[in-house]
Amino acid sequence: MGGYVPEVFFRPLETGRETSTIPAALFNRCRLLLARCDHAHVFVPIRSMQFLGVIDDEESIFVDSQAYRTQGEEGGRLILLTWQFRPELRPDALDRPVPIDFVYYHPGACDLQKRLIGEFGKALDLLERRYGGGCEARIKKVLPFRVPS
Repeated sequence: MGGYVPEVFFRPLETGRETSTIPAALFNRCRLLLARCDHAHVFVPIRSMQFLGVIDDEESIFVDSQAYRTQGEEGGRLILLTWQFRPELRPDALDRPVPIDFVYYHPGACDLQKRLIGEFGKALDLLERRYGGGCEARIKKVLPFRVPS
């Protein structure tokens, strides 16, 4: 892992899912930023919401950066929602909206999703200015989260 301590994220049980689209410009920026990065993922702080987004090839996860949970010996943040990419459904034109599955892991995540579309683009702007198109070196680890019975 290159000497970096991994950031741990827990994936709770899914509470909802919907197929929708995101603007092509937003999707393309995510792919470009990931391609410029030397790592398999890009961490994107969304300061206006106190969230953290993590982009990889298959999905972007979103967590409340202030909320911390433990499970056994592991500690990390709960995933509230994800954008799961659907490359097989992508239109041929690079300027057309991109199909995506919004997957919710928290009852209020649908409301968060509506605000996230706009705020994520602003967070990408800041990240690009800060790192000049590169990314911060960090490692992620996603684990299932089991609710105690």
